[in-house]
This record gives sequence, structure tokens and C-alpha cells, in this order.
Amino acid sequence: MAEPLLAIEGVDAFYGRAQALEEVSFEISGGATSIIGRNGMGKTTLCNAIVGLPPARVTGSIRFRGEELVGRPSYKIAKLGIGYVPQGRRLFPSLSVDEHLRMISARGGSKRWTVERAYELFPRLQERKRNGGAQLSGGEQQMLAIARALLTNPTLLIMDEPSEGLAPAIIEHLVETFQKLEEEGLAILLIEQNLGVATSIAERQLVMVGGSIFAETTATDLTQDPELQRRFLGVEPLAENA
Repeated sequence: MAEPLLAIEGVDAFYGRAQALEEVSFEISGGATSIIGRNGMGKTTLCNAIVGLPPARVTGSIRFRGEELVGRPSYKIAKLGIGYVPQGRRLFPSLSVDEHLRMISARGGSKRWTVERAYELFPRLQERKRNGGAQLSGGEQQMLAIARALLTNPTLLIMDEPSEGLAPAIIEHLVETFQKLEEEGLAILLIEQNLGVATSIAERQLVMVGGSIFAETTATDLTQDPELQRRFLGVEPLAENA
């Protein structure tokens, strides 16, 4: 059988003596996968473990294209083909939109994604190219964070709560963008509390509870079962037209 794109096996993560992840295991071969769960379930810690960001101490195995990631620095993991859009965007207030993008583009390597293509994907960024990161709206900041990650030319794009704090119209635009990227062959790992976003982007849904993958289900089952929505996320059921 072909090697999965991302294989996570028996991963634990600790902050001092406190355990944040416990025996997390799953695989991604392509397409889009969502990880859903309430606050404090370990979703961001899992993202950071995959891309090699501190401060958690990680044990177990995380393999990308067969290469072990645990113990590697984050810049080497990024070079393997993993793009990361962190929660909170983490932009530089002193850099303009164009400087954010050209700083990444100048690093060489594959040119499948260029600054010009990023502007085609997000025309609003081109209109605001001379504005600093702190001068952008929340939606524009998220577009910039996504464009910045794409310029690393990833095979797998990990996004942590990309819809957080955004207006419904902006969320709808981002969902359409993610769907387009998946159709172009980009694998996506989406971390979301917004069930409408999670189920619109990925049919495969992994439920995280208490630092572990508690269950695997589908967008179809979640949207049709109010009890599952309450049980896994503690939310009121999605409207029928959501």
C-alpha cells in the first residue's frame, strides 16, 4: 500500500507534567480532513506538534511522506511541504502585505505559488498591498496568512481556526477558496469549532476530546444528527440550510 501523506501514531504532548495530547493516531492520504472539538481539547497543541513549534514536549511518531518530524526544527518541517496558518494569524505589523509575501517568495524552491498568483487568489490583498499587517481587517489578515502559507508551496496545508472572528460573508469566501485549493490537489487539515465551515470543507471529520481522537465521523452524519453536534461540540444543531 502507498505511504500516507501524514501518519500520526501514538503521539503524546506535555507542558511540564501536564499532558495535552494522549495517544493521538490518524492518517491523511489527501483531500480535506477536519478536526473538531471544544476549546481546550488539544487541537492547537496537535498543530504545533506537527509543525515543530514549542513549547510542548512531544513523543510518539509524526511522519510526513515517510519522514519522521518529531525532533525536527520547524523551518526544516516547512521545507518538506507543510504550510501552516496559525490561530491568530501572527502577522508582522511593521511589514506591508507585499513585504510579507515577497519575504517568503524570495526563499526559492518550487514556484508553483508566486506572489502574482496569491494576488489572483485574493484580489483584495493586491488592493491593500502597501498597507501594514495591523492596518488590515480581520478577513484581510486571514487572506494574507493563507497566502503567506501557500507561498511555501505546500503539499499539506494546516489551518487552525481560520474562520475565528470573521464576518459570515468573509467566511463564505474563504470556504470557497479552500474548496478550490482542494480541487487543485492540495491536502488540507482543518482545525475548526465552526461546524458549518468544518463540514463544508471536509467530509471526513475527526472529533477531539480530552487530548485524544475520540471518534471519526462524516460531515453528512454530523449535519443530520443534532445529538452528535451537542455531544461533540456542545452547540445547538445546524440549521437545515446551513
